[in-house]
Amino acid sequence: MDEENKIPSAPESGAGTAVPPLDDGTKTLPLMALRGLTIFPDMVMSFDVEREQSLASLAAAAEGDRSIFLTTQKDVLKEYPGKDDLYGMGVMCILRQFIKTQNGGMRVMMEGRKRARLLSVDNSGKFASARVLPLDPNRADASGTEAEAQLRNAVSLFEEYVQLTGNTIPETIIGLALKSDPGYVADYIAQNSFLKYTQKQEILETLEPFARLKAVSAMLTKEIEILKIEREINDKLREQLGRTQRDNVLREQIRVIQNELGDDDGSDVDEYGRKIRELHLSKETEEKLLKETERLAKQPFGSAETAVIRGYLDTVLELPWNKTTKERTDVAAARRILDRDHYGLDKVKERIIEFIAVRQLAPDVKGGILCLVGPPGVGKTSVAISIAHAMNRKLARMSLGGVHDEAEIRGHRKTYIGAMPGRIMTAVAQSGSRNPLLLLDEIDKLGSDYRGDPSSALLEALDPEQNATFRDHYLEVPFDLSQVLFITTANTTETIPRPLLDRMELIELPSYTDEEKLQIAKSHLIPKQRKKHGLDARRLRIGDGAVREIISGWTRESGVRELEREIAAICRKTDAKIAAGELKSLEVKSDMLPQLLGVRKFKPEELAGKSEVGVVNGLAWTSAGGEMLEVEAVAMDGTGKLELTGNLGDVMKESAQAAVSYIRSRCDKLGIDREFYKNKDIHIHFPEGAVPKDGPSAGVTITVAVVSALTGAPVRRDLAMTGEITLTGRVLPIGGLREKTMAALRYGIKTVLIPAENEPDLDEIDQTVRRALSFVTVRHADEVLGAALELPAGSPADGKNFAPKPSKTEGGRASIRQ
Repeated sequence: MDEENKIPSAPESGAGTAVPPLDDGTKTLPLMALRGLTIFPDMVMSFDVEREQSLASLAAAAEGDRSIFLTTQKDVLKEYPGKDDLYGMGVMCILRQFIKTQNGGMRVMMEGRKRARLLSVDNSGKFASARVLPLDPNRADASGTEAEAQLRNAVSLFEEYVQLTGNTIPETIIGLALKSDPGYVADYIAQNSFLKYTQKQEILETLEPFARLKAVSAMLTKEIEILKIEREINDKLREQLGRTQRDNVLREQIRVIQNELGDDDGSDVDEYGRKIRELHLSKETEEKLLKETERLAKQPFGSAETAVIRGYLDTVLELPWNKTTKERTDVAAARRILDRDHYGLDKVKERIIEFIAVRQLAPDVKGGILCLVGPPGVGKTSVAISIAHAMNRKLARMSLGGVHDEAEIRGHRKTYIGAMPGRIMTAVAQSGSRNPLLLLDEIDKLGSDYRGDPSSALLEALDPEQNATFRDHYLEVPFDLSQVLFITTANTTETIPRPLLDRMELIELPSYTDEEKLQIAKSHLIPKQRKKHGLDARRLRIGDGAVREIISGWTRESGVRELEREIAAICRKTDAKIAAGELKSLEVKSDMLPQLLGVRKFKPEELAGKSEVGVVNGLAWTSAGGEMLEVEAVAMDGTGKLELTGNLGDVMKESAQAAVSYIRSRCDKLGIDREFYKNKDIHIHFPEGAVPKDGPSAGVTITVAVVSALTGAPVRRDLAMTGEITLTGRVLPIGGLREKTMAALRYGIKTVLIPAENEPDLDEIDQTVRRALSFVTVRHADEVLGAALELPAGSPADGKNFAPKPSKTEGGRASIRQ
């Protein structure tokens, strides 16, 4: 034996050599477990051996007669398999050759001799031994017609399998076809096929030759079908790749030929370069874009990066770098357009006229940022559209409501799949002008989440000092937005971040009065809806009285959207009647409205009853306009509890607590029991409990209600009030005075108490409201109590104990008597 064929000596203890067969025909041989392999009788197989236990069994076999028992283990990951981990059928083999490998293992060649059944395993020594029962092979007669057919079929299948896999030389098939032993043929095919070791084990355990041959044939048939499908898939893939490669080669040849002929006028790269140079951009921008064209020229055909670069260049070149519209600076023409499109809104129109006048005298002035703030339906968006028409600017509108992603404003990096510019640059590109009017609708409804804060992304665009070099993440080059006129709209400024709000000039659009709604309906809404529904003034007429009735009985809003819907409903009813032949024209009067619009939605708002104890008229602001709230308070014997009901917010609850604290500090002057906070329970209730209420402006109202409940003094029914109160009784200013006073007028209020610091706001109130109401300005809660409570003369809390009452003027500004 050569030096390389020496195997370490087998251990002295345990079965070092093959034990002679016992009387029962069994034999004890060294055991080697195979992982993922199966050997068959009369077959030769080579494999590597690395496990220490297997090397020890190999050494024991080499020192004996080279006999060894091989069987397959069920779990290939098992390192030290026992009897239960091994298949019960194996093969007694002869060790033919072994060679050491570099990693310390052995490369062995085994020849299978005979099937044997595993009876027991002994792992007590340094190598495993197995007691096995040799099995005599079953012989079968292959001379019959059916047997011959089965043999030929198996050989034919194996030949087809070999052609598909190419793992056996064709001469072997010729020798196999001459064999007449079906058992040998089955074992040979199983040994030389890429079947799973579990399938090969199934063949090994089948002792009957023809049954074994049938099983092999069935397995080969399935494998052949799988191999055919794999070959078909590979052929299609190879054909597709070949076609693509062929197209690439042809296109490269065309490009080379065009370059040789000098016929490269149609080159996209040169076309991009020409367009970039014609724009006369800044040096930084031009160099950046030309570098992108160079990258495009170096890209191989079919590269994914090519499409990205082309999309980027197309997007950049579509921007209106040098395109502007001639701005109309005619103040008179602008005023005519604004007056034609909108009724009222004098402050808004005046600000726009001022802006246009400045542009007329200073054409180089940068674009401004205006913010139109007002309740829904008052015409914020339509005012912005009218401004664009008046100034002859292109209009681009983008709604910001519900936007949560910062990339929606500043764009996505072009390295991302599906990247695109932000909404600002997209709107500018769509307008086709570098000086459009960009309408940012619903800016107060911007959101923020883990993807960033869109409102912060707007800071650069809306800052006149920065937007001359606005950089979109997708474009990566600065774009001048200083000539863009930004107009934003919002329902409230409370949700707009302070830094963003600081960059905008606020213009408030107040709620419409009933008279303004009437004029808007006559001048705009009714003609618009008649035209939309195929009617004219001859077929449908709606009187002023009917419009007023619709405003008071079917709508309750700050704007005119609901009013327009009701007018549209009348138009539809008219169309239906005319189409049915019931009438030819219709003149709508007040008494016809229930038939056309259904049951009246809102009852007439008027004061009912007389002055009551603990019931005070308060004024509140809502998004739909002003409202009057009747605050109720009762005092009962108890333990000093303060109960607040009516779906109140935290601020309003704190106002109630402040009012009670103020009253406790003034018990003596008010003639109230000093221990009322211990022996009286006070319940304050705001009706319409389903509607959330919050804010500090109900402070004076709550104070009057509680004092009235504790003293028993009635509160004037024809009086309403608003104002925030402090612990010391000071009355602080409030907002929404215009809407609140309009609500007071609707309910039939005669006198309104307002904080003295809100006196300048009376100039902003509609003249109709000013003439109908008396306004009393107050600085202290004592003044409020003196004006609101009906106190009998000589009572502990009569008017003498309060601060001097303020004087009032009918229909004019109130003044304070010092």
